[in-house]
Amino acid sequence: MTTPISGEGGVDAYAKLAELGLTLPKVVPPLASYVPAVQTGNYVYVSGQLPLVDGKLPHTGKVGAEVTAEQATELARVCALNGLAAVESLVGLGRVVKIVKVGGFVASAPGFTGQPAVINGASNLFGDVFGEQGRHARSAVGVAELPLNAPVEVEIIVEVA
Repeated sequence: MTTPISGEGGVDAYAKLAELGLTLPKVVPPLASYVPAVQTGNYVYVSGQLPLVDGKLPHTGKVGAEVTAEQATELARVCALNGLAAVESLVGLGRVVKIVKVGGFVASAPGFTGQPAVINGASNLFGDVFGEQGRHARSAVGVAELPLNAPVEVEIIVEVA
């Protein structure tokens, strides 16, 4: 484990995860020709994360049809946790200075417009773990299809020390 960022506003992400009863999963292997995360300078770019749990999607289909908004919100939280696992594997969560940007994609049934509330599942996890350092810019976009018929996908950009 990397030593957490200390000083004013510093957060021990490992302690917060434990306090929340969460453990980081293993990094989700790429589904195609890419890597889970890459660092350039002080930024880590995390590839889109699906809500895979032990290699499987707990739910598939469109949000607003086969998947409820509540289920999708929990799936977005799983995506965020998978994203943190990718950061951990590359540089360690202790080096996180700020969650900078979250991009959320929701496979949406016709007429479903609750994408922002769904992606709150990811945003709230980052806030729960990192406090003020977890507040970020964000996009929440409805799409026709996602890989493996996943209901949601989340990508993140993280500033690191």
